[in-house]
Amino acid sequence: MHAAVFQTPFVPPTRSAREVFKWAVDRATVADQVGCTEYWVGEHATQSWECIPNPEMVLSACALNTENIILAPGAHLLPYHNPASLAIQIAWLTQILEGRYILGVGAGAYPADGALRGFNDLSKNHKMLSEAIEIMERLWKGEPFRHEGEFFKAGFPEEDPSHPFRNMLPHGGKVRMGVTGLSANSPSIRFAGANGYLPLSVYSGISFLKNHWKVYSEAAAVAGRPAEREDHHVVRDVFVAETDAEAKRLAKEGGMGKAWTEYLLPVYKQFGIIDGLAEGTGVNSADIDLDFLAEHVWICGSPDTVAAKFEEFQEGVGGFGTVMIYDYDYMDDPSPWNESLRLLAQEVAPRVKLPSAAR
Repeated sequence: MHAAVFQTPFVPPTRSAREVFKWAVDRATVADQVGCTEYWVGEHATQSWECIPNPEMVLSACALNTENIILAPGAHLLPYHNPASLAIQIAWLTQILEGRYILGVGAGAYPADGALRGFNDLSKNHKMLSEAIEIMERLWKGEPFRHEGEFFKAGFPEEDPSHPFRNMLPHGGKVRMGVTGLSANSPSIRFAGANGYLPLSVYSGISFLKNHWKVYSEAAAVAGRPAEREDHHVVRDVFVAETDAEAKRLAKEGGMGKAWTEYLLPVYKQFGIIDGLAEGTGVNSADIDLDFLAEHVWICGSPDTVAAKFEEFQEGVGGFGTVMIYDYDYMDDPSPWNESLRLLAQEVAPRVKLPSAAR
């Protein structure tokens, strides 16, 4: 299993933009040093807790401070961008990173982010996402065309020999993409399967994850594409420490517990997915608290405990290749959080294998 970081971020509104920016860049450096394979940064225009509006600014700052880790926006909300402008910016960033890049794309879930750009109805966002990707992939071929679609106009111009173009193509000629899904029967996950993109599943219970793989693999089969379990990325909350008790304490009393209490539990209720967290526990979702989360939702414990929990989890969902851990505000004392990431990447992840049936 590979270990990755998802810097959404979940940081309280009391932190300044400068603090958030520095934290996000520093965490990428730590993730690279301990051996994580990917570092994803979210894009949210209006959310007070998810407060990075432009992941490219963070990723660009990370480019020269990292050596091996793949950097990725998670995700660019394509309906809210000019696809041609974004495609050229992305291609340049892939060149800077010499291929250490994955493009996460999304349609946009928060109504306020849409309203800010004049979208009061998000029902066409998935169609806009599809058209935007079509334009971007054509631009990355570097061949002249003109596109006038339902939502966007763009094109690759004819080159004037007296004013030659710079290299506008992505490193290696292609850009890998990933799509995040949250709900059951997620149209985003289906879109990923149909187009050969990486599926990124936000955890909201085992049934949701099994449903995501079913949706993804069926869409891939219809499109004549392979569906590889190793491509499946699953987002989880993880804290690893010397003992189980210490891991749970640091999670509950630190940034993870604060974010869940003040922000994430209300969000899970808003999107109607909180019941999945209580699945199979006999606990009413209305009674979910930090003790419940630390025992049943978060993966907390010593390296041995966390490895065993991941092995059980892998068997339960049928297997996946990469765990993406949410990042939280441990700015005041980052040492335990950094050590947790090191233990996950170096002592836990290498021990966790795909179930034999998924290999």
